[in-house]
Amino acid sequence: MLDCSCLSDAARPARLFSYGPTPRKAAGHTPIPTTTSSLASPAGNATMLPPAARLAARRLLGLASASVSEAAARRLAPSPIAAAGYTAARGSVSRPFSTALNYHLDSPDNNPDMKWEFSEANMKKVKEILSHYPSNYKQSGIIPLLDLAQQQHGGWVPVAAMDAIAKIVEVAPIRVYEVATFYTMFNRAKVGKYHLLVCGTTPCMIRGSREIEETLLNHLGVKRNELTSDGLFSVGEMECMGCCVNAPMIAVADYSKGSEGYTYNYYEDLTPKRVVEIVEMLRRGETPPRGTQHPERKNCGPAGGTTTLHGEPKPPPCRDLDAC
Repeated sequence: MLDCSCLSDAARPARLFSYGPTPRKAAGHTPIPTTTSSLASPAGNATMLPPAARLAARRLLGLASASVSEAAARRLAPSPIAAAGYTAARGSVSRPFSTALNYHLDSPDNNPDMKWEFSEANMKKVKEILSHYPSNYKQSGIIPLLDLAQQQHGGWVPVAAMDAIAKIVEVAPIRVYEVATFYTMFNRAKVGKYHLLVCGTTPCMIRGSREIEETLLNHLGVKRNELTSDGLFSVGEMECMGCCVNAPMIAVADYSKGSEGYTYNYYEDLTPKRVVEIVEMLRRGETPPRGTQHPERKNCGPAGGTTTLHGEPKPPPCRDLDAC
């Protein structure tokens, strides 16, 4: 940022990002220049700004010009979804990743006109969830209600379910949308009945998580976040699952039995061969043993068993308080 505190009033580039009317001239006050051409041109005001300030002003002008161009392109776009002008201004053919996460496109199976409601069994759970909060803070239950809706709807939350939750907790729908788009645990597009989440954080990456994900994608014939043709599997990525000592690992969200039989299990110490075996067990309807897949480990213990703390620990020595 350009520090103009040391410049005279006439030299300060105060109009660089100002779009309001020109300030009135006060008595005894030098008017602020309303154009920036003199700042952009070294010859225009060579004696007014030192070289470093002129360079900084040019850079600010460049940033402002690019920002205004993008803003104008967005205003001219036919819709926020198409954003063709914005795309052209950026020189890119795809939406920025963080923006794509928050887009919603109506479809036959995901639109606000759909009828959606909790099942009778889940409505009992809804009442139990809301009983944990004061009656004037029902919105505190948005996260557990979204989770319940996701379990009921086969692993993802349509916009109609968000609207239903908004009515239950008595808030505007946008309040529920904000939560659903902020937390990556909520899927807003279809996932497989078995949603496989590969941990991609540093310890797992060092221990081979990229090979695990590549093996899964090649074996299932899909890309990340795509469904297999039979709708059974999808593969996603998740950041730290908190079991780094057993890296690499995946989590399997099992939506095959609805909200009543929903499970979420960790499979750790994986190899490419073992992860394929787990997938095929799930395909056959079997339940793989959760936790570490290392044959010589138990939970998070070392291979071959523990080497310390085999007996009762020695109490710490205590001084004789009576002698004090």
